[in-house]
Amino acid sequence: MKFAKIALVAAMGLTGISSAYAAGIGGSSTTDQGHGTVTFTGSIIDAPCSITPDTIDQTVDLGEVSDAALANQGSSTPVPFQIKLENCDISDASQDAVSVTFQGMQDAVDPSMLGLSGTAAGAGIVITTSAGTQLDLGTASATQQLQTGPNTLGFTAYLRGEAAATPVTPGDFSSVANFSLAYE
Repeated sequence: MKFAKIALVAAMGLTGISSAYAAGIGGSSTTDQGHGTVTFTGSIIDAPCSITPDTIDQTVDLGEVSDAALANQGSSTPVPFQIKLENCDISDASQDAVSVTFQGMQDAVDPSMLGLSGTAAGAGIVITTSAGTQLDLGTASATQQLQTGPNTLGFTAYLRGEAAATPVTPGDFSSVANFSLAYE
């Protein structure tokens, strides 16, 4: 009886040791040589065009602008940016044109401009069409005719001083504009 217990304990011990070696413990050459995660996100929309991944979430660098350039409602040089559409199917004539509306935190002095977050103050961000027509926040742009396939919607953005009596304070800033498309 004693021998049977000793044999059972020894067998269990050998099983544990072989399991440890199989799992990479006890001198095995199995090592982690890299691992990671890939997360895929997106959405399916009811629209005649898809928005390209590189323009759905983008950053436009307005550069380092002199406070002197913004004094007395002065402005910086406009920086172009685009919203690119792909796989457009305009076979439905009721959806062969698109308008764009930008939303965001309004400037405290001029609500047509985007307000700034950060240490800079006394200026806001103006968004225009590629032709230079200012797009007030919350107001849809004129419609642009679409073609089958890819389409590019062009815009510019620049800093503008708020008002002649408002001092411009140097510092860093950021601002976020969300856009929505409306097909007609």
